[in-house]
Amino acid sequence: MFEERNVATMNREIAVSRDRNLAMRETASERQYLTFCLAGEQYGIDILKVREIRGWTPVTQIPNVPAFVRGVMNLRGVIVPVIDLRSRFGLDTVAYSSTTVVIVAMIQKEASDHIAGLVVDGVSDVLNIRAGEIQPPPDFGAAVNIEFINGLVTLETSMTMLLDVDQLLAVETLFTLAAPDQMAA
Repeated sequence: MFEERNVATMNREIAVSRDRNLAMRETASERQYLTFCLAGEQYGIDILKVREIRGWTPVTQIPNVPAFVRGVMNLRGVIVPVIDLRSRFGLDTVAYSSTTVVIVAMIQKEASDHIAGLVVDGVSDVLNIRAGEIQPPPDFGAAVNIEFINGLVTLETSMTMLLDVDQLLAVETLFTLAAPDQMAA
């Protein structure tokens, strides 16, 4: 299910895929998604939102932020917040390993773009998915926030959750999710 990949190789594949996808996006009903693993489950984000993939390196911690905000990193002169998706989703935390990576993603907010890093267990693949293959997320009622799930796609024997990075990482949403006792000291 999960195959280890060299980060440099994945970054090259993403750049090629992003360029090809931009050219075809206007006319095709197929999109490409970078898939990654969290706690044994597969997730995907639109390849056009991915700027690069970096191996895990320690970050600078920031006080008074939600616990799932690991800190910030300096990415070629730009200060980038780093969010642990395991923690963001309420999953058990694990020690970071050699397959742990940070997916640097573009987030659109109103008229401007922002960059954020997403800590995940590892990247898997780039998938071509047709719009007709995507199923809507189930309705859990008002008790469960699923605004950041674009849909689910079945692949052989597993399902991949397709995430809306803009909704998932909306700053207003991130800080309202964290109760005062969940803030980092």
